[in-house]
Amino acid sequence: MDANFDLEAIERAFVEAAVDPTKWKEAMTVAARATGSTGALLFDAQSHLPGIPQSENMEAATEAYIQGGWSERDVRYGILSRLLQKGVATDLDLFTADQIERHPYYQEFLAPHKLRWFAGVKVASGDSLWCLSIQRSIEQGPFSPDQLETLADLSRRLASASAVSNMLGFSRVDAALDAYERSNTPAFVFDVSGNVLRLNASAEMLLGDTLKITGRRLTSSDRNATQALETLLHEVIVRESPRSPGPILLPRPGRRPMLAYVQKLPSVSYSPLAPGQAVAVVTDPEAACTPTLSALQACFELTVAEAKLAQNIALGKSLERIGHECGIAYDTARNQLKAVFAKTDTHSQCQLASLLSRL
Repeated sequence: MDANFDLEAIERAFVEAAVDPTKWKEAMTVAARATGSTGALLFDAQSHLPGIPQSENMEAATEAYIQGGWSERDVRYGILSRLLQKGVATDLDLFTADQIERHPYYQEFLAPHKLRWFAGVKVASGDSLWCLSIQRSIEQGPFSPDQLETLADLSRRLASASAVSNMLGFSRVDAALDAYERSNTPAFVFDVSGNVLRLNASAEMLLGDTLKITGRRLTSSDRNATQALETLLHEVIVRESPRSPGPILLPRPGRRPMLAYVQKLPSVSYSPLAPGQAVAVVTDPEAACTPTLSALQACFELTVAEAKLAQNIALGKSLERIGHECGIAYDTARNQLKAVFAKTDTHSQCQLASLLSRL
């Protein structure tokens, strides 16, 4: 078989799609055409997300894949170790031709769509690992050794497109977090696995004994709240629920609970391949009138550290707790508070909190 695939066309289509995510479907059509195959699709090799980019003629098979539960028993995920090592892998790295003839995955799922053979091409950058799945019909047969060598070269060439996509994806995440920060709204962005990917400064201020990041997971001191958060993240990321049905209560001893709203954000989770897949916005009922750091600095010429301390005072926190949460000594916090008193012309924490509540 001819191994003269048009790698330049595929690489060009991937770079264009990395810049403009609306072009991923077109890129899959280019990949199928350039390799003389039936179809192509691109998926995160470490997850089973729906809504993956695919060429148009793969839509019926993909629907059957999801509806028939094949996404949870996809034997082709067994190629991952080979994919990482060689950059390309096929069905014949898992089974013999005779085994394929009898295997339910090939006979019950693929055969009705006249599909059988595929080659998985690694598309990797940093922690991201995607797989370009190039599909062939029964008649077209498996890829030849020469063709697989060409596809291994394609894997190396597509790494740059993956890096571009990642870079632009993280730029979108940072832009969204900056927007939330301008309104003093705590926000956490999660990746495809539900790990905390990024958070803004307002979200950092919420972290403490009752809300923390443990092993990259956002956890509450309340076990039920943590489980509810995990369940909702799964619903939003994997099942693609458009938005949270309601807030998750994050209890705090002796205080009103915070509220977490988990949702998809189109500007961040624009495709299943985006680094950010969900956003949790947390509201603190006790902080509704808390001024922003920038407002405190502008009004009273406070330093960043002094503004943070003043903001925490407005939240009703003790000096000891502020020192603990900010990682500073009690004496340092007390000296900062004296500076804040002088700049705001106040003489007690109660007086300071009252002043700040009117901003």
